[in-house]
Amino acid sequence: MIPADQATRFIGRTGMVCGKVEKTRYAQNSEGEPTFLYMGGAFPRHTFSARIPGDQRGSFRPTPEELEGRDVCVIGAIKRDSSRAEISITSPSDIKLATIN
Repeated sequence: MIPADQATRFIGRTGMVCGKVEKTRYAQNSEGEPTFLYMGGAFPRHTFSARIPGDQRGSFRPTPEELEGRDVCVIGAIKRDSSRAEISITSPSDIKLATIN
């Protein structure tokens, strides 16, 4: 498990990044109409984002907006997006709600 604020150290690798979803944004006017889950701080000072392609958005339950304020883990290839780390999510199974035992 990689904390969201340390994800930039793992760019180029596949892993599970976990943290609180500080904010979500549905970028309807951007190419591909992605939805972003911002973690590791509030936008625009976040350190990590998860990108959900617009054509996959409807298959997510809970909805991306319902994840705001919740702890989640995102699984996938960690890539660089400007000075931050990002995982592009292709399936609802790539997101797990974090549970505390």
